[in-house]
Amino acid sequence: MTILTKENLKEELRQRVRESYAVELEDASADELFFTLGSLVKAIYNDNWRETWKNYLKEEQKQSYYFSIEFLPGKMLKSNLLNLGLFDLVRDTLSDLDVDLDDLADVEKDMALGNGGLGRLASCFMDSIASSGLPGNGNGIRYDYGLFKQQFVDGHQVELPDEWLNNGNVWEIRRPSKAVNVHFAGDVYLKENENGQLKPVAENEIILRAVPYDTGMVGYQNGIVNTMRLWSVEIPASEEGKYKSIEERRVYEDLTAVLYPDDSNERGRMTRLIQEYFFVSAGVQSIVRYFQKLNKPWSALSEKVAIHINDTHPALCIPELMRILIDENDVTWEQAWDITVKVMSYTNHTILAEALEKWPVYLMKQIVPRMYQIIEEIDRRYVESMRGIHPEDLIQRTRIIQGDQVHMANLSIIGSHSTNGVAKLHSDLLKSVVLHDFYVIYPDRFNNKTNGIAQRRWSQLANEPLSNVLDESIGQTWRKDSSDLKLLMNYQNDEKVLEKLAQAKHQKKEELAEYIQETTGITVSPNAIFDVQIKRLHAYKRQLLNLMHILKLYFDLKDNPELDIHPRVFIFGAKAAPSYTYAKAIIKTINEVANMINNDASIQDKIKIVFLPNYNVSLAERIIPAADVSEQISLASKEASGTSNMKLMLNGAVTVATLDGANVEIRDAVGDENICIFGLTEEEVYAYYENHEYYSKQIYDENPVIRRVVDSFVDGTIPNIGYEGREIYDSLIRYNDEYFLLRDFDDYCRAQERIDTMYKDQALWRKISLVNIANAGRFSSDDTVRLYAEDIWQIEPIFAHTEKEGTSNVFNSF
Repeated sequence: MTILTKENLKEELRQRVRESYAVELEDASADELFFTLGSLVKAIYNDNWRETWKNYLKEEQKQSYYFSIEFLPGKMLKSNLLNLGLFDLVRDTLSDLDVDLDDLADVEKDMALGNGGLGRLASCFMDSIASSGLPGNGNGIRYDYGLFKQQFVDGHQVELPDEWLNNGNVWEIRRPSKAVNVHFAGDVYLKENENGQLKPVAENEIILRAVPYDTGMVGYQNGIVNTMRLWSVEIPASEEGKYKSIEERRVYEDLTAVLYPDDSNERGRMTRLIQEYFFVSAGVQSIVRYFQKLNKPWSALSEKVAIHINDTHPALCIPELMRILIDENDVTWEQAWDITVKVMSYTNHTILAEALEKWPVYLMKQIVPRMYQIIEEIDRRYVESMRGIHPEDLIQRTRIIQGDQVHMANLSIIGSHSTNGVAKLHSDLLKSVVLHDFYVIYPDRFNNKTNGIAQRRWSQLANEPLSNVLDESIGQTWRKDSSDLKLLMNYQNDEKVLEKLAQAKHQKKEELAEYIQETTGITVSPNAIFDVQIKRLHAYKRQLLNLMHILKLYFDLKDNPELDIHPRVFIFGAKAAPSYTYAKAIIKTINEVANMINNDASIQDKIKIVFLPNYNVSLAERIIPAADVSEQISLASKEASGTSNMKLMLNGAVTVATLDGANVEIRDAVGDENICIFGLTEEEVYAYYENHEYYSKQIYDENPVIRRVVDSFVDGTIPNIGYEGREIYDSLIRYNDEYFLLRDFDDYCRAQERIDTMYKDQALWRKISLVNIANAGRFSSDDTVRLYAEDIWQIEPIFAHTEKEGTSNVFNSF
């Protein structure tokens, strides 16, 4: 091994640029330099990647496999450099060459493999599993275009292909030798073989090839590199003759084209189900293939393998493992079921009943007939096993197959040994309300694992000015152990530290203001309060409540232009699902209100609205460090956890929140005086559900402020909205305001007035911001995955020899 210095780093870059692009280093473009540097970084960690895998095999480590239909890693260049301990060296070396590392990082495309919190959580977990030295891998889909690239045209959301793979992905390795076949459709029936066993026979089935693309998940300066395996579809050579036209081929070749195809039509629903089985079957097959190399009996599978079902999309892991054990390896049903339950665990991510996946029976019979047969038998045996133990109505309510629907959450709970929620409130609601019937049957299977975030990315990478202040004040141990952020509490009254924290915040606000000017043409002042709501656009997340408060402020300023409020910039980032017309109506309305307010000189720039298009991880890394206020305003009982709340808190934003999801635990961490809580509690929400005594029209009739705001959606006040305004108005009045916006409105406005008052007292505001940063360490995904490892997966860390030697000064051989 060679010590990595500036000189040999320059020489290696120079040689690689010549070999790849036939140009000199000084003449290389930013794109060419990015791909050259990326390939060099990958070469540096490839030895560790190989050694990690060999270590797991040699030690026969039990490994966890995290199945998720979404992963949102964001850009990986800086993250990999940080985790390898090479960040400063590479940046300084590039600087010597008059190259800015940020310019190269800008070349990289976000891996567009997710929509929001679900995918970002999965990626935080991948980072933390490797950084904790745990043997854990990701399993998902390599989408060609990901979700979609969002643009605004005349205020409307327009979905464009997110062509993130156009120039290739420097981090992935295609492994055709690890490809597997996945079987769909056809006629499947049971036939007795020569040994008298009933075995499935498939006719007229569709066979697709699943090819894995592996990406190294680099642990934080510990020599560990785990694997995120993403599957792409191909048509096997043996099946080529079955397709009579390019159009027929494209039906299946496009299977891994986009995340969440529009399920408002039959074709979209079919594609979604095929996608789910495709990556599940491929992943489970590859895991079984690994296990068979160990030459262990099937009874030992749960001692070597843990499969985690992240939300219900991978629920078919359960019948797929049963299929492999029973159909292909002659394991008895009873033993196969015992093995499967011990191997599987499940995270529930939602309280919304409509988000708990259900598939029509006819569709499952058509697309995955063998899966349906196995699920049918699981359901039959479940009912049989529960009779005489539990009441019949309870058994029927918890069945997997009910009427013409297959309930994937029920399958996930029945077929696994652990079901967890992702925040204390969420887990309590699962046990008491949403999944109460299952809690009665399986009380020992339920547990809580509050979400966490990869704090290295959201502090060290996203907010270098803040990180430098932390280093100067509390030392650098927090970089490895985020619980040491608590040391910052010793500086609550230190004017120098408080001033430095404020300067770091202002620097990030200036950078965001410049970005806003460049991308939208809107001028905002970094001296204003930056009030941020960044999350998927959904009615329960209540971006509309935020907008209603903005309209109230606007009307107050129109009535009294000299009103003493601190200038505020309201910043939105959100995508709406393509078929979610109500959410898209809210986007259009926010954009039109923004046009109205931003161009009204009479309010003297006291309010500005910025809706930044195409919200993704990289945009979040710009917004979050600059935020003063964190909007976490979902209706209590609806948000499972949230993770933007944790990222914003870590960066010193003050939270305006309902007592929902992890907001409850943030309140407990910082204290009531350092957060602005408002609105109904989950008990009050459920009381309304029971007593049916909520009447939004009555609130509208009795409250002139609310009436003025609500009427503005339909009375012509807001230009360029038609049906969008009517749809919003009807949701609030005609359809009785499903998410209680009118009920929480006044309380929300009072919370916002409190924000204004606190911000005007900068000495107080700075202390509150410090308290939030200091107490953010408890929301580290490092801690979360360790709890998963200990309580659910039963996996143990194994650290590579390179941790002892250090990785920051080692240049591995190529």
